[in-house]
Amino acid sequence: MINPPHTLEKYDRLHFSQATRVGDLIWVSGQVGIDPATQTPADGMKAQTRFAFEGIKTVLEAAGASLTDIVELTTFHTDLRGDIAEFVQVKDEYLPDRYPSWTAVGVTQLALPELMVEVRVVASAGSGDD
Repeated sequence: MINPPHTLEKYDRLHFSQATRVGDLIWVSGQVGIDPATQTPADGMKAQTRFAFEGIKTVLEAAGASLTDIVELTTFHTDLRGDIAEFVQVKDEYLPDRYPSWTAVGVTQLALPELMVEVRVVASAGSGDD
């Protein structure tokens, strides 16, 4: 189980790990657009997407991997058609090439009413070194 120090309170309170690593495979729990300094949802799709990818980056680093090791991306959007273009712009800043498999799902709600997107990934440590 992978839980960076700043996430231990969430692990204790909600009983889930930020990631699980088995061999080289790493499953990262869904990351959302919450500002870790204020613990409040960011304003807008671009800002929420950045916070989600920064969370993924932090968790992968704690697991001994990086963004280039992502092999699968699953995203959950409360306005899939309306926000997908802004999401893709930011996603491409974090994943500029070696695009992983991706499934985007429209949902009616996420954990907080202000949240617009949740991002989960599967990574294979070291695969981005190819």
